[in-house]
Formats: sequence, structure tokens, C-alpha cells
Amino acid sequence: MLKDFSVQSLFMGLLTAFVGFASSFAVVLHGLLAVGATDSEAASGLMALSVAMGVCGIILSAVTRQPISVAWSTPGAALLASTGAIEGGFPAAVGAFILCGVLIIIAGLFRPLGRAVASIPAPLANAMLSGVLIGLCFAPVKAVAFNPLLGLPIVLAWIVVGAFKRLWAVPAALLAFALVLAFGVDIQPGALASLEQSLVPPVEIVNPVFSFAGFVSIALPLFIVTMASQNIPGIAVLKVNAYHPKPGGLFAATGLFSVLAAPFGGHAVNLAAITAAMCAGQDAHADPSRRYWAALVSGIAYVVLGLLAGAVTAFVALAPPVLIQAVAGLALVGAFSGSAMAAFQAPESREAAAITFLVTASGVSFAGISGAFWGLIAGGLMLALSRFVAMAKR
Repeated sequence: MLKDFSVQSLFMGLLTAFVGFASSFAVVLHGLLAVGATDSEAASGLMALSVAMGVCGIILSAVTRQPISVAWSTPGAALLASTGAIEGGFPAAVGAFILCGVLIIIAGLFRPLGRAVASIPAPLANAMLSGVLIGLCFAPVKAVAFNPLLGLPIVLAWIVVGAFKRLWAVPAALLAFALVLAFGVDIQPGALASLEQSLVPPVEIVNPVFSFAGFVSIALPLFIVTMASQNIPGIAVLKVNAYHPKPGGLFAATGLFSVLAAPFGGHAVNLAAITAAMCAGQDAHADPSRRYWAALVSGIAYVVLGLLAGAVTAFVALAPPVLIQAVAGLALVGAFSGSAMAAFQAPESREAAAITFLVTASGVSFAGISGAFWGLIAGGLMLALSRFVAMAKR
């Protein structure tokens, strides 16, 4: 293995980890807090996810000798933010995280379930995802309205840097957030002392509570979003770059590490999609057989970043929540625009996609079950009805 190591892969692996962590950790924190986690539980969840995806990526890349990048489920975290707290609080959410991981394992080992997820109409899956994301995408506007002197620099940094290099847009917004926090927010003297104490890796074990509402409101939508928006596209990215691993084993591995991370507050890990292209592309190395080192290095870096999750969370907590929500919203603009375009592209499924989007985006729960599930059901029924009517007219 050591003979395949290269400085090029080292730098690309470090860049991948930085971009993957910096561009979406705010979404993860916001999602965990939204379903009832305390600050310490959210920090523990962030740590568990980062370590889990790092170790999982290292193992998969070392065994397959392919650049298998693993990430946390960013769309899943956005789903949590839109779902909010459920009956049973954060323990019930943790129980749902475990069930989601089990479903991912089954999808990897039991092919019919994997095929069933893949057979969900793409317009409906994308409409549900865009409905989940839109609430957070409003956050940058709300931040500017809250305080233009604090919110506007974050948005402008994202716009200006993104115009030149889209990859660096969110890290630039995060840097602007740090500068705003340092120079624009009144920080209590005692807060800095607590920040130093938070350098110790946070570990909070949550006893899971399993409930039907948790399964339907969180576990099932989280499973669908993670599979449809992360795992399946992750395999596609690898295939585009001429890598052909067996998907089932990779899915099962990410599901296993999701289950292991859940008691510590982590919601789900999965195959990376965007950052996967960084490790699997030519920038990682000219020789495809040596690119797996980029994924190995990124995995090691994720573990290190995870151990610093307590300090990251404590730093973020010093600012008004709307500011870090603005960073999270900016990180999801690209995902929202892509999913919305895919949802409404086909004329024959446009109305069904619209219903899915509207019910999901409403955030309204029925019978204790979140809008994401009902959006998918409503859109599916509309699509089935329109197809039935079309067949009857023939």
C-alpha cells in the first residue's frame, strides 16, 4: 500500500475532508438540535458521525483499493431540521437513527429492498428532498433581516467567492461567520473559558427509545433520503470514474457504522457524492489505481476533525442561531436547486411532484408523523391516479 502513496493524493484527501466537514457541519448541528439534542449531545453526534465516516472510509478504501469516500447524510440532517422534535424527544430520534441504519444494512444485503428504494419515482424523491431543504434555504434571508451587519457579510462572502470558485463558497461563508462572531458579536468573558474546556472530545451516550412515530417520521424518510440522495448517486460517481465496486457491501457497511454512531447522537453516514468526485477524479492522481490514498487520507482527517467537534460546537454556540443557520442554508442552495429542477423536469409527473413538494415543505405533521412521509404518500397517490386516468383514456 505505501508504494501507492503520493503527495498529490495527500493534498486532495486533506482538501476533501476540509470541504466535506466545513461545508455541512452546520447543517448537521442544526438538524440534531432541531430534534431535541442538547448542545453537548449535538457535539457528541457530530463527533460520532465524523469518526464513523472516517473509519468506514478508511476500511472500505483499504479493502477495495478504490477511492470509497464516506460522508454524513447532509440531506438527512436537513430532514431532521424540517421535522423538529417528536414525541419522546431526542431518545426517540436516536431510536429512529438506529432503525434507519438497520434499513440501510438490509437494503445492502437484501437486494429487493434496495431495488424498491431505487424504484421510487425520481421526481417524487427529488420533490421531497427539495421540500425538506427549502426551509433552511430561507435562513440566509432571515439572517440579513435579523441584523444586516451580521448576516450580510456571510451572504456576500458566499456570493463573491462562489462566482470565482464554487467549491470554496461555503468555506468562505464559514470564514465570514467566524469573523462576524469575532468582531461583531458581544462574547461573554466566561464563554471563552468554556471554549477551551471543550477541546476534550465530547461523548454523550443516549439510551434509544423506539416508537412507531419515530420510525415513520424520521427513520423511514431518513432512509429514503439517504439512499436516494447519497448512496445511489455515490455509486454513480464511482462508476463515472471507472470504479465498479459491489454496491450491496458498501451500503451495508455504511448502515453498520450508522448504527454504531447512533447511540452517541449521530443520524446516518453514507457514500459521499460530491466529495467522492474529488477523491475519484484525476486531480487525486493520474493513476486510477493509486487514488484510493486520497480517500484514506480524508478518512484520517475526518477522525481528527471529529475529535475537535466539541470545540467547533462551542464556538458556533457563541453566535445567534440564525447566523449558523444562514451558513447551513447557503450550503444547501446547490442541493435545493438541483433537486427542484429534477423534480419538475418531466411534464407528466409535475403535478405529483408539486404536491409532494408542498406537503413536505409545509412542515405540518399528521398523527404525529412528519410532512416528508405524507408528502411522498400524497405525491405517489397523485402520480398513480394520473397514470390510471391516462391509461383509461387510451
